[in-house]
Amino acid sequence: MQRVLITGAAKGIGRGVAEAFAAQGAKLVLMDVDAAGLEGAAAALAGKAAAVEICVGSVASLADCNRAAALAQSRFGGLDVLSHNAGIQTYGTVESTDEALWDRTLDVNLKGAFLVSKACMPMIRASRGNVVHISSVQGVASQAGVTAYSVSKHGLIGLVRSMAVDYAPYGVRVNGIAPGSVDTPLLRNAVDAAPDPAAVYAEIDGMHPLGRMAAPSEIASVVVFLASDNASFITGEVVRVDGGMRARLGGSPKTQ
Repeated sequence: MQRVLITGAAKGIGRGVAEAFAAQGAKLVLMDVDAAGLEGAAAALAGKAAAVEICVGSVASLADCNRAAALAQSRFGGLDVLSHNAGIQTYGTVESTDEALWDRTLDVNLKGAFLVSKACMPMIRASRGNVVHISSVQGVASQAGVTAYSVSKHGLIGLVRSMAVDYAPYGVRVNGIAPGSVDTPLLRNAVDAAPDPAAVYAEIDGMHPLGRMAAPSEIASVVVFLASDNASFITGEVVRVDGGMRARLGGSPKTQ
């Protein structure tokens, strides 16, 4: 029975991960800044997971991360898996991104991954467990106008690889996932604010050779796999779950 700490668990990918581990009867600590969302997630998972605890807090705060880790220690005696999904989407170029937005993006998306890993690693090391970080396809390439976000996700991939090397001698595996577009409240809030949301949704679907966005459950299933014994020889890897997005070059010149 795995003991799992899940960040960003109130909604989106994190909520999907919580549901996937609950279906396996895991013991869960759910962490998010959204108190009402956490309570709703915990209520929905009651009777499915072996146990559910919630910790309202930000991954950008070491004190909050330490509280979540302490909760796992006190309630479950440790941790086997850290599933880090918390993140924010921000927009701007080097010129249009102000210092406050840059700092907030890096604090949540990159520093937050470092802090929650730091807080949980003693227990993960003791259990010879697993860490799975959610990056993005924009951690391996970049769209226009997402400088801070893209940098944060590129940096997160570096964190995955360095942690994998550092903790392999302890039997700990550290991996990442680079999703394409995922149907989450984060994405829908951004698209619905556009002048023509339907056109934006059509463009997003068309970016993926499979012709659609992913569901959170499709990302969650890869998290569960990477944290399982079926992935026992995989570490330092970043798995693209992007519907073929990065497999296709832009443009289709007709030569025949």
